[in-house]
Amino acid sequence: MIRQLLARLFWALGPWRLVAPRAVQTPTVIIGAPHTSNWDFVLMLAIAWRLRIRLRWLGKHTLFTSWKGPLMRALGGIPVDRSSPGTVVAEVVARVRAEEAFALVITPDGTRSNRGHWKSGFHRIARETGLPVTLGFVDRTTMTTGLGPSLEMTGDVRADMDRIRAFYADKAGYCPARRSEPRLREEGEGTPEACP
Repeated sequence: MIRQLLARLFWALGPWRLVAPRAVQTPTVIIGAPHTSNWDFVLMLAIAWRLRIRLRWLGKHTLFTSWKGPLMRALGGIPVDRSSPGTVVAEVVARVRAEEAFALVITPDGTRSNRGHWKSGFHRIARETGLPVTLGFVDRTTMTTGLGPSLEMTGDVRADMDRIRAFYADKAGYCPARRSEPRLREEGEGTPEACP
């Protein structure tokens, strides 16, 4: 109830407009992109609370230290140790299979700066669990944020990413200069130039 009230106030009084053409079916993997600012976290919570989505999200393990740990877990956080990325996908797949329906938010940019490529964990998790990928976005140029279509991942990485790239082609992020092109190393192409 309190979350719904806070979300209603956020969308009524803030400068952002929520775009969500339909209810999101859970379970799903939600891509949070472009991830260019800490404000993305606030927008993600406001979207989930307004649409009543049971949300889980991956965050670096340092966010869960000391007093922040219980708060971050209460907000749906799952700590990830980036020093052992090989185990992250397996742990997340196990959680998805063990828990009730929820939306798992992943920021494939991996950080709030342009790293030249996305991390492929969201694609592997979607393939291993059979979950669709819902395209969440932030676009400061239009002051819109929300959820786009849900896509089934086919296993053809380049074809899947072509559909994802087409959706994000006109999305700038909160800090447009930090935006990363939606491209995975597994596509076998060179790394795009960094934003100036």
